[in-house]
This record gives sequence, structure tokens and C-alpha cells, in this order.
Amino acid sequence: MTSTASAATRRRLEVAGCTVSYRRAGSGPPLLYLHGGFGVTGWLPWMERLAATHDLIVPDHPGWGSSPMPSWLDNIHDLAYFYLEFLNALGLERVHVVGHSLGGWIACEVGVRNTSRLATMTLVAPAGLRAPGVQKFDIFLATREATIRAAYHDQALATAALAQPLEGEALDVDLQNRFATARVGWQPRLYDPHLHKWLQRIDVPVLVLWGADDRIVPLAHSTEFTSRIPGARAAVIPNCGHIPQIEQLDAFAEHLTRFVAAG
Repeated sequence: MTSTASAATRRRLEVAGCTVSYRRAGSGPPLLYLHGGFGVTGWLPWMERLAATHDLIVPDHPGWGSSPMPSWLDNIHDLAYFYLEFLNALGLERVHVVGHSLGGWIACEVGVRNTSRLATMTLVAPAGLRAPGVQKFDIFLATREATIRAAYHDQALATAALAQPLEGEALDVDLQNRFATARVGWQPRLYDPHLHKWLQRIDVPVLVLWGADDRIVPLAHSTEFTSRIPGARAAVIPNCGHIPQIEQLDAFAEHLTRFVAAG
């Protein structure tokens, strides 16, 4: 089996009145990746790694990237119900869900509603809860440079990311993604005050994966998830900020593939 960037073609699917855009490549057990608030652009090395062993599906959330904003999108719960419909539309069973940041929050909201199509859930530095006495980084007030600097432990990676020009279509997509993130996460800031009450409903194996040096959603939030999700296990990647799949790809892939194989 060979997975290449060319194999990860854009596909479109009409779900709940939204024409969602997604990439799909590889073969094996299905793995649905739910991206963070600033979306995903291009076919990245971590996607290639996961598509080598899985049927990898990477949608743009409704309102992000190449998926238009639907009229019904008001909050994070709408995205949770959308992804239940998305899995139904694709006819997927025993799906391994990986959610990063905002995507991890969405994954939790899916899980408290219905896990019948899920096999495992991996939450990578998820938003959605608060840790007493610990402040998240405010992505809505910070500059782009400050946010990117805060996202990485290795500042050389942050410098390289900042060196990429943000203009034309890329600028339009960035603004669209920021607007969509604000629409579902502005108030209260990236937090569902009711989520903690229902995390005990998640009845599939869960891995909570965090970068030790995360300044966007600090590591202290990990306990808030593992203490409320039955049987959830935690893993911490050293020398790593908010984006393990980029900053520490080998460690990220090792933790994820080992967990998914056991699940």
C-alpha cells in the first residue's frame, strides 16, 4: 500500500446542508482527524505518516478552509452533531478519532453524545474545559506572531512558520478560520461549562496526549480530562508545545499508533 500527497485528493460531501471538503488517503482502519481552530493547509508530513497505516480522513470543519459556513452553525454542539452525521454519511464503523485543540473539544462533544461508530479517541491538547487557577492563552486577543510563538517550544519552528507569507487566498482562509473559531469559542473562551458533567459518558478507550511545554492550553488541563473520562490514559511529550504532530512527529506517531493498535 502506498500513500502519496497526490492520493490525498480533495473530496466533497453534502451533509446536513453543508458541502464539506475533506482529504482522504491511505488504507486500513479509518482514522478521522479533527483539526484545531486555525485549520489545516496542504498535505503535511504527519498526515503522510498516519496514512501509511490508516484510512486517514481530514475534513475542513463547516465554516473553515474549503467548507462553507452553514447557516446552522452557532456553537460547538452543532459541530458535534454534524460529525455524527458525517460518520453516518460515509458509513464508517470503528473509527479512530483524533482531535487536536478545538478538534479535541469537538471529539469530546461527539463522544458524550454517541460513541457507537467510534473505536478509540485521542485528544491532543484539547480545549473545552478549565483547570482551576490556570489560564489558557487568549488566541482572540493575541497577535498572529504571539500566537505562533506560544504554539511552539522550539522557537526556530515558530520563526520558520512566521516566515511563510500570509497573503492572497491564504490570508482569506486565515481570516475565515479565525471568524469560525470565534463563532463557536468566543464566549466563554474555548470552554463548555456543561461538558465536564457528561465526559463520563465516553465509553471507548481514550488517550490524552499533551506537549509538556504547551503555552496555548497548558498541561495542567490534562488532569481535567483524564479524571473525568473513565479509563482515560495520559501521555506527555517532552520538549513540545501545542502542536505535537509537527514539533515532535516521531513521538506523536509512536504514542498514537501504539494506542490505536491496542484499541
